[in-house]
Amino acid sequence: MAINDAKGIDSLKSGAKIYFVGIGGISMSGLALLAKGYGFDVGGSDNHPSERTEMLRSKGITIYNSQVADNIKDFRPDYIVKTAAILPDNEEVAEALKSGIRIFDRSEFLGMITDSYNHVINISGTHGKTTTTSMTSLMLMEAGKDPTVHIGAAFDMFGGNTVRLGSGRGLLVSEACEFKKSFLQFRSTTAAITNIDHDHVDCYPTLQDVIDVFAEFTKKVDDDGYIVVTASDRNIQKALNKARIQRENEGRAMPTVITCSSNGTPADFQALNIEFVEGLPNFDIEFKGEFLGRAHLRIPGTHNIDNALIAAACAYLNGAEPYSIIKALNEFNGADGRYTVKGKYRGCDVVVDYAHHPTAARATIEAATNMPHGDILLVFQPLTFNRTKQLFEDYVTSLLPCKKILFAEIFSDRESDDLGMSSRLIADEINRRGGDAEFFENKMDIIPRIDELAKPGDIILILGPEDVRELGDVLCPHEG
Repeated sequence: MAINDAKGIDSLKSGAKIYFVGIGGISMSGLALLAKGYGFDVGGSDNHPSERTEMLRSKGITIYNSQVADNIKDFRPDYIVKTAAILPDNEEVAEALKSGIRIFDRSEFLGMITDSYNHVINISGTHGKTTTTSMTSLMLMEAGKDPTVHIGAAFDMFGGNTVRLGSGRGLLVSEACEFKKSFLQFRSTTAAITNIDHDHVDCYPTLQDVIDVFAEFTKKVDDDGYIVVTASDRNIQKALNKARIQRENEGRAMPTVITCSSNGTPADFQALNIEFVEGLPNFDIEFKGEFLGRAHLRIPGTHNIDNALIAAACAYLNGAEPYSIIKALNEFNGADGRYTVKGKYRGCDVVVDYAHHPTAARATIEAATNMPHGDILLVFQPLTFNRTKQLFEDYVTSLLPCKKILFAEIFSDRESDDLGMSSRLIADEINRRGGDAEFFENKMDIIPRIDELAKPGDIILILGPEDVRELGDVLCPHEG
């Protein structure tokens, strides 16, 4: 179904049975909870039972711990929702096709949800989406706006879930990912772009391809809506310029562009008088010269100042008053896996972060460097072979300054060809250039090495996908 033809989630049969293939995923589990909240009978399958699938089961959702055709015959769904990672030869998908059951891709289903709300804030960008979406949601909740929310990580304010179901269909806040052009399915009344960097190289061979798809994303914003952007990001400006030309050619007005800046670049929203107190940013927020308040973040990093500004702009434009914006920022402790302090191990702070891309890793390492610490012991795992191949030099240069790096092997659950890539190659190149890196084929072997290296007062910084972040739970099993 094309997004322009969709009538939203209410176009589905009332009380229908919806089956999610791959229901244990971060986004899919959240969509399943929303579907349950909308009154549908929900079920789904995942080959990897987890805390998330058990949580879904506890909510009255039918869970199958395998993906076989008999599940479809047993549950008898009216609709199927699948992720892009599910191949057409999947038994459940094949059975659904044979039975004539309508199948939605995950992004198409989320797109239908965006069509169901009067106001939709979609937050996109290569880095910072989850944090910015979480901040925006908290500001609007504080302001009493009662939004429905969909984010890409567990959030304590949502009871450890990835979604929140608000009352009515007034306001939706959603994380909007560019992977496989997913976010082109989403309608926006406010769209944010935190930054544009070369990522998802299996979908976008060049940076220009990424810029082009973000330009297309902005075309999905209502003409009388808003586009909130980082003022100093040149790639965003290129995307906006292309979108302006496209809209002019179509006879459409450009939405109002709202700019944000923390580095002195002229902008509508600005962070001023920035200082760091024990590594944590404090700063004033001004909108067109009007003082809105002073924020005292509980999460480190200059990149989180930019995330906070984007969030403040999105919330302010959708009715949150300055008091609620500042209060939410001052209380925000981060989303799960985004500079999450898991606890103490051998007198060290154990911190986990999803920062698997070189740019995100550099920003997170900088944030950790500003915190009180002895040494930083970095544990790193790249995500996908294709990304590692395309961005190999960026990985080396972003990680080279670290005093000690322990590499886990590249993680990928959607590639069959390793392209000759291995984390060992990054470690070897870092060592060739004078750095100090070690490679571990089995990530669990990293823990004894941590025991040998870690000293009280150090930071053990674990960066990468969930696969390697699990080491934080091993080191701090009763924390977090």
